[in-house]
Amino acid sequence: MADKENIFRVTRGSKRRAAEAATPDDRSANKRRVVLGELPILQNASASLDRKSKSKTSRQRRRVKSRDTPGTSAAAEINTLPEGDVKLADDGDSDDPQMCRVYASDIYEYLRAMETDPRRRPLPDYIGRVQKDISPNMRGILVDWLVEVAEEYKLISDTLYLSISYVDRYLSLNAISRQKLQLLGVSAMLIASKYEEISPPHVEEFVYITDNTYNREEVVEMEAEILKSLEFELGNPTIKTFLRRFTMIAQETYEYNTLQFEFLGYYLAELSLIDYNCVKFLPSLTAASVIFLARFMIQPKRHPWTSRLEHCTGYKPADMKDCVLLIHDLYLSRRGGALAAIREKYKQHKYKFVSVMPSPPEIPVPYFEDVRI
Repeated sequence: MADKENIFRVTRGSKRRAAEAATPDDRSANKRRVVLGELPILQNASASLDRKSKSKTSRQRRRVKSRDTPGTSAAAEINTLPEGDVKLADDGDSDDPQMCRVYASDIYEYLRAMETDPRRRPLPDYIGRVQKDISPNMRGILVDWLVEVAEEYKLISDTLYLSISYVDRYLSLNAISRQKLQLLGVSAMLIASKYEEISPPHVEEFVYITDNTYNREEVVEMEAEILKSLEFELGNPTIKTFLRRFTMIAQETYEYNTLQFEFLGYYLAELSLIDYNCVKFLPSLTAASVIFLARFMIQPKRHPWTSRLEHCTGYKPADMKDCVLLIHDLYLSRRGGALAAIREKYKQHKYKFVSVMPSPPEIPVPYFEDVRI
């Protein structure tokens, strides 16, 4: 289990062979996602020509560039994010009914209550209490590999977060051998894909990505075991759920590259997934800590927290100190430095190279004191 290549038998060579052998029905074939405005109009549609003309005009007004080019505006690039997020509105001035302004606070209170539900929370020390053959390092390797799988099949980030949540919750209830850890990971991602994705990958694709270490029947059987263990409680909020709201609030008071800030938040949040010590933190606390650290990294000489953020998140700087310092160590590779999938992912131009952004080596202690800004 110490050798990542021996545990998770998927190589870049196997991915190349898959691309060469791909068939038209292959779900892993390269497909460009499109926004609703770019969907083709069916030839047998019953709409009149005038209606089509109006629809076309409306699409032209709303259309955004779908390629990451130097001339793309920040607003346009935000709409090309792989996550395809719709942010939860704060109590701002937006009149867009889809922003849920009237219900935002109630939704947030409900999510905060749901994240503390014991049925939806993993044990903070399950490796010591439940597992006999699994170590924190093995879990980190699994999560690092699942990030690669999600990238390979172009899954949205919500699918990744849910997958890891299911893994942690299952391991909190069931002791398994190290030989089944990868099976647990792909089966959890299969369930999360069915929950989140419009077109989830087939079972056979998850079998293939393990280099056929497991067969279809084993993946399906493990899927059933996970569902029964979790009692079909699959819709728990994740770090990403809260990060959408907190990111929007944080951007109201800072003047910086909005897209870079969002990507940096995504990167820090995904880094927290690989460290077992982050399991003990609530998703909302981790999301708030990510915002704190991202603001500090972009403007190190300015206090990263405000009274508005404290009010909206429910966390004071002192509440986040342990989580912030842990994620900061992950960013600086003081922890988890050997796990490179997330770091390589965010080195790309489409993510604004946030994984190589400079960061001060230490966070000033006064920043963890109460603020009145």
